[in-house]
Amino acid sequence: MTIIKTRAEMSSEFKNVKYILTSSMRTRLLLAIYNDSKNLDDLRKELKKPSATILHGLKELETENFVKKSHKYYELTSNGYLLTTNMIKLIENWYAINKSRTFWDNHDISDIPEELIKNIYLLKNVAYISSTTSDLSNAYNRYKQLISNARELKMVLPIYSENHFKLLIKLLKGKQLKSLELIISKKILHSIKRNNYFNKGLLKNEKVKLTVVDKNLKVFLTCSNKFMALSLFFKDNHYDDSQILIGNDDKALDWASSLYKQLEGINNDK
Repeated sequence: MTIIKTRAEMSSEFKNVKYILTSSMRTRLLLAIYNDSKNLDDLRKELKKPSATILHGLKELETENFVKKSHKYYELTSNGYLLTTNMIKLIENWYAINKSRTFWDNHDISDIPEELIKNIYLLKNVAYISSTTSDLSNAYNRYKQLISNARELKMVLPIYSENHFKLLIKLLKGKQLKSLELIISKKILHSIKRNNYFNKGLLKNEKVKLTVVDKNLKVFLTCSNKFMALSLFFKDNHYDDSQILIGNDDKALDWASSLYKQLEGINNDK
C-alpha cells in the first residue's frame, strides 16, 4: 500500500466521520442501533424525537449505505458497523485524554507505541492522582500503598531511586510479594551493582526476574493482576513523581500488559 493511497483512504474516512459527527441525529441513530436492530417506535421512544426527524436521518444514512431496513427494523450495514465502532473509539479516546489532560499535556509519550496511543480509550476509567503544595508526596504515597498489597508485580523502572529500591526489597523480604519482574536499562543495572544492598536485594533475589534493555526508557509502569500505575517524564527528560495514573479495570490492565510486553521486547525490535 503506497503512502498516497493511504492518505487518500484516510481522507475518505475523515469525510465519513465528519459526515456523522456534524449531525447529532445521525450520530445518535447509529449509536442507538449499534448493538440491536430497532423499529421506528423503538427509536422514537429512545431518542425522544418525532418520526419525521428520525426518518429523515435514517434516509440519509441509508443513502450512504450505513443503515439498512429489514422487515420494519433498522440495522447497521457492515460499513455502518465499522464506522460506528471507530466513532465510538474516537469519542472514548477523546474522553480518556480530556479526563487526564494535565497528565498527557505535560509529559513525554515518545516511548509509548503508536498502537497503544491509538487505544488510549482503554484508560478512560483510570484515576489521575497528583501531589499538591500541601502534600508533595501524595502521588508516591498512593503508589506505595497500592503496591504494598500485591502478590506479584511487573515493573518498567526507568530511574535509579533509592526509595523505590528500598521499598521493593522490603516487600520481597515479606510474605506478600511472591514475584517481581523488572525491566531496567543497562545504565541503571550498573548503578544497582555498585550498591551491595540493592545488588543483593534485587539482582540476586530468586523472586526477581530481570530484563535489561539498551534504551533509557521514559515510562515508569507498574502492573499486576489487580491494578496498573503509569507515570512519565517531563518533556525536558526529568522524571515526574508528582503525577500518576492508576487503573484497576480489565481494559486498563490489558493496555498496561501490552505496553509491558512491548517494552520487554524492545531489544528484539532492532
